Amino acid sequence: MPVTALLGAAFVVGVEQTIQWKYGTGGAVGLLLLSIGIKVKSPALSSVGAVILALLATGPAVSS
Repeated sequence: MPVTALLGAAFVVGVEQTIQWKYGTGGAVGLLLLSIGIKVKSPALSSVGAVILALLATGPAVSS
């Protein structure tokens, strides 16, 4: 059980660092809103976070 929790935490931290590195502070804010929205079961909050991440991910494709 502790090994599974440690691997899960390492995965989450890795994903968070990758998003922050690639998309900057906006990506970190989007990921934070998405994860908080899921934890508190707020569809509005998680949707805002998902939209922020989607806009950051598709931004370069839309502008070219």
